[in-house]
Amino acid sequence: MKKQPLFPTESLGRRAFLKNGALILAGLSSNTYGLLSTRAAEASQRGVVRIGLVTDLHYADKPAAGTRHYRETIAKLNEVITRFKTERPEFVVFHGDLIDSGKSLEQEKGHLRTVVKAISAIPFPKHYVLGNHCVDLLKKVEFLEGVGQNASYYSFDQNGFHFVVLDSCFKSDGTPYGRRNFKWTDANIPEPELEWLRAELKQTEHPTIVFAHQPLDLKDSDAHAVKNSSVVRKILEESDKVAAVFQGHSHHNKYSEIGGIHYCTMVAMVEGSGLQNNGYSTLDLFEDGSLVLNGFRKQKDYRWT
Repeated sequence: MKKQPLFPTESLGRRAFLKNGALILAGLSSNTYGLLSTRAAEASQRGVVRIGLVTDLHYADKPAAGTRHYRETIAKLNEVITRFKTERPEFVVFHGDLIDSGKSLEQEKGHLRTVVKAISAIPFPKHYVLGNHCVDLLKKVEFLEGVGQNASYYSFDQNGFHFVVLDSCFKSDGTPYGRRNFKWTDANIPEPELEWLRAELKQTEHPTIVFAHQPLDLKDSDAHAVKNSSVVRKILEESDKVAAVFQGHSHHNKYSEIGGIHYCTMVAMVEGSGLQNNGYSTLDLFEDGSLVLNGFRKQKDYRWT
């Protein structure tokens, strides 16, 4: 079904549109969500799928630099583990930059072993999006072996939803990141992955959620953006199946709606000292198309219905 734009909803100050027959109000904050009357209105309600979301841990055994407190990631992660054991998500997604750069390949491998050991206490399936810092000195195959994952981009289904994990850690010539052969501002999704994405979205019959590291809602020229993000967005929009994209990389809470798709950039765990500066969330997906992102600590809440 093609999206049918409606007139702006003046009382809420947000754009409204139809997606698969359901009214979507984009980007509502926790304060305005109380104006809605839906079955997803209570944050405590559990969706048909609940997901744990974490991004930009940047764990490294090195002193803090600026606002980044690398060694504190493990303590922050332990808080996440405790919370997720209570929230019981179906799976947890780490949205990239699991580790930070090491002085040597062996040190970087040590960073990965340490953070993966901590993560292993999460008793739910885990999915890893590749970030540029994940493959600074490491090659992709080394990182993937370290986290126990077979591919850097792939898809899966859960309870009537389709999920897509993307890998934008490629140079503009299609060369994969690794061994410090790249600039972080040159992030791209190469043509083979684009073709795979088109085929994935064509074959699925389910509403789809996309997980990425580098943002897909910025101008192609933006330093933090995927350099062909406009091409990727066109593929997502033309499928008429993608409800939302969750991403990291730029470290700050940000929301946008483009072409009827929600783009949520999540806060980085590494930013700031102390548990009060932690950031993570759970995402509930409901049968009626509602999405509820419950943020903890520095992560903002969002309600889309």
